Amino acid sequence: MRSRRRVSRILALFLCLAALGVAAFADGEVTPTKVIIDADPGVDDSMAILFAFQSPALEVVGITTVFGNVTIDNATANALTLVGLVGASVPVARGAEHPLVKDLRPPPTFVHGADGLGNAGRQRPVGAVIGQTAAQFIVDMARRHPGEITLVPVGPLTNIALALAIEPRLPELVKGVVLMGGAARVEGNVSPVAEANIFGDPHAADIVFKTPWPVTMVGLDVTTRVRLQDDLLERIAKANPKLGEFIYEITRFYKSFYESRGVSGGFYTHDPSAVAYVIDPGLFETEAGRVRVAPEGLAEGQTITAFGTPPEFWSAWYDAPPVEVCRGVEAEAMLELFESTLSR
Repeated sequence: MRSRRRVSRILALFLCLAALGVAAFADGEVTPTKVIIDADPGVDDSMAILFAFQSPALEVVGITTVFGNVTIDNATANALTLVGLVGASVPVARGAEHPLVKDLRPPPTFVHGADGLGNAGRQRPVGAVIGQTAAQFIVDMARRHPGEITLVPVGPLTNIALALAIEPRLPELVKGVVLMGGAARVEGNVSPVAEANIFGDPHAADIVFKTPWPVTMVGLDVTTRVRLQDDLLERIAKANPKLGEFIYEITRFYKSFYESRGVSGGFYTHDPSAVAYVIDPGLFETEAGRVRVAPEGLAEGQTITAFGTPPEFWSAWYDAPPVEVCRGVEAEAMLELFESTLSR
């Protein structure tokens, strides 16, 4: 009898400590990962930013904006809208308004709407951008918090390439880079071979992939396997009306676009997948590969990925350092993480 009671007390103590551990994490006593999100919001960018703000595993220390899904003016207004929506005191830095080399293309208003928020009338910027450019802000924050910040670019990589030009030691100063972009073994979404973010500035993307630092590519190989459906969004809206109703409203236009392209079973969850990777890398399967980006021609924006051991003969693809390329995802588990986080 004594033995059973002792076991019961030990079990009760263990469960109590476990509960305290969960509470401590929820209360922020466990240090979250610092992230700077570099985005062109954009419907899925907006979901990714709100996802990051809501996660107790992350500390958003800044939002930087870039052209892409929308003009730089709309991207910045949308970032200020999102920061205001969550009531955060987080700096927003305006970034590049055009690619490094290629001409700027018109934004895909048929995907995200003219305002980037699905023409839902939800663009209500609060506050103003800081005086620094996005690239300078990234550099300054990395210097201030060496080894602590993960860069999460979910748009064209222009700001990241410009930050590298300002501070060549940036790879030593950041914890890593988790980017949404590219297509290793699947078709592109703006051409048969190119993904939109990489296509937006292929020269900048090639710079990022050629730089020796910890990079994870969360591309179409996995993001097209994660599809959000309305019933999940409705549950979030019921649990957290402020954010959930915002997300539901801005995704109506986005959903219609994918339906018009024959995508069924929900719409793709591109940019939130990169945030999910930072929160829980265990949801993804990765493979080391060396990535180069075609700068022009029919293959413009293609992320040419070489896997395996380099051949004996010289190849430009193998000049690049290895990066982690996502090739698998636990889609249902990621959607559960997305829902539970945004329902908080």
